[in-house]
Amino acid sequence: MTKKEAIRYAATVLFAHKGFQETTMQDICKVTGTAEGTIFYHFKSKEGLLIAILEHAKTRILEEYETAFTGRHFASGLEMMEEAVVFYFQLASLLEHEFTLLQRQFPHQLAEDNSECRAHLAAIYNCLTDIFERVVRAGQDDGSMGDFPPRETAMILFAMVDGLLRLKTCNLYDAGALFDQLMASCRRMLAKPSDGSC
Repeated sequence: MTKKEAIRYAATVLFAHKGFQETTMQDICKVTGTAEGTIFYHFKSKEGLLIAILEHAKTRILEEYETAFTGRHFASGLEMMEEAVVFYFQLASLLEHEFTLLQRQFPHQLAEDNSECRAHLAAIYNCLTDIFERVVRAGQDDGSMGDFPPRETAMILFAMVDGLLRLKTCNLYDAGALFDQLMASCRRMLAKPSDGSC
C-alpha cells in the first residue's frame, strides 16, 4: 500500500466511524504516521480527500461487479436478481467502511454545495442502481419478469436491499433474519403475472 493509499484508507475509516467534521487532519496524521503537508500534497484539502474516497469506492464497486458477473450464465433474470442481492451484501461487507461512510449524512451535505462531490455520489448510486437495472432487463428479455419500467423498478429494488443493509449498519435489526423475506418480496415484485397482464 502506497502512502497515498494508506492516507485514503485511514481517512475512510475515520470519516465513516468518527464523522467528517469530527475527524481532524491531525487524527489522520497520527494513524498514518504522515505529516499534514504530505496529506495536503496528495489531496489538497479535507474535502478533496473525501472526494478521492468516493471516486475510489466507485472504482472498487465496478471492479467487484465485473469480477463477480463477467462470463456468468444465469438460468433466468430472477436467478440473476438473487445473485445480485447476495452480491450487494457481500460488497457491503467487503467495502464496509465505504458503505458506512455513504450512509452518513456528511457526504450528502457536502454535495449540496460541492458539484464534484455531488457528481461522485451520483456516479456511485447510478452504478449500484445499474446493477439492478441489468437484472430487470435480463428478466424481461427472458420472460421471467413482468413488463415494468426497468430503471424505476431497479431503483425500488435497490432501495429495498439498501434499506435492509442500513438496518444492519445501524444495529437496529438483524438483517440476516429478514433475508429470506427480502428475496421472497423481490421475486413477488418482479415476477411476470401468471395471467400475462402487467
